[in-house]
Amino acid sequence: MAHLIKNGAVVDDAWTTLALAEGETPESVALPAGPVLFPLPVWRARKDEILARGAAAGLFLQDDDRVEDVAADLAHFAVVAVNFPKFVNGRGYSTASLLRQRHGYRGEVRAVGDVLHDQLFFMARVGFDAFALHADKNPAYALEKGFAPFSERYQAATDQPLPFFRRRAA
Repeated sequence: MAHLIKNGAVVDDAWTTLALAEGETPESVALPAGPVLFPLPVWRARKDEILARGAAAGLFLQDDDRVEDVAADLAHFAVVAVNFPKFVNGRGYSTASLLRQRHGYRGEVRAVGDVLHDQLFFMARVGFDAFALHADKNPAYALEKGFAPFSERYQAATDQPLPFFRRRAA
């Protein structure tokens, strides 16, 4: 079973990510049982069927998927996983920020894909609260080193809405 960092601990990941195999379409792919992260095209094609399953549903967003296209459906998802296909692709940061700040999403926002320990602090700042590290990385090391590279946060962000000067004056 895969592991992820969530709520300050390394935990088992109970979610399955649905991936389309060669030749499968969103309309033809078999829907697995249990908690599943569905790609946006599958969600669009089979929303009613997914909701009728009665199991927990999550959304798997690729880096070019737009949050605005699914904003009205966010209440249906326990988890929104945002894929980082490459370390250098930062579009997922904007996606997490939009989910939290513009659309008020309060469920789990999970970073998946090419996620490394030196990104965790910044990912948490924009609204991620669960992290599925790259498969060859040590989650215990990431938990120890990834969230505290700086002793203080000066700017306001999703994880701290007040800037330092406002917190200091209070």
